[in-house]
Amino acid sequence: QARLEESGGGSVQAGGSLKLSCVASLYTANTHCVAWFRQADGKESEEVAVMPIGGGPATYGDSAKGRFTISQDSAKKTHYLEMSNLKPEDTATYFCATARGYCRSGWRRFVELSGPGTVVTVSS
Repeated sequence: QARLEESGGGSVQAGGSLKLSCVASLYTANTHCVAWFRQADGKESEEVAVMPIGGGPATYGDSAKGRFTISQDSAKKTHYLEMSNLKPEDTATYFCATARGYCRSGWRRFVELSGPGTVVTVSS
């Protein structure tokens, strides 16, 4: 059974960095993208980053541009989110995901699978 599991969340002070990891048990024939989204308490979920499996251009949400980097090791079925210059407003539960279709803004319409989430807390 396909599943994803995140790790690497935690607490950090503003300006700090964290690296999240996501391991997939398998990719299906329809899996085209690896991605991250987040949800803060009381707010709608927000796309953070997406990229094609095997490489290619990444697309970032506005809040992630210039500070976050998505990467992957497709041989290990693992993708990452490196976050730097973290701000208190980055506090959220971060979810990794796989998706079908085009690996660009709006990818959540084509989510195939998402993980249980990992909490990131940024203190000021």
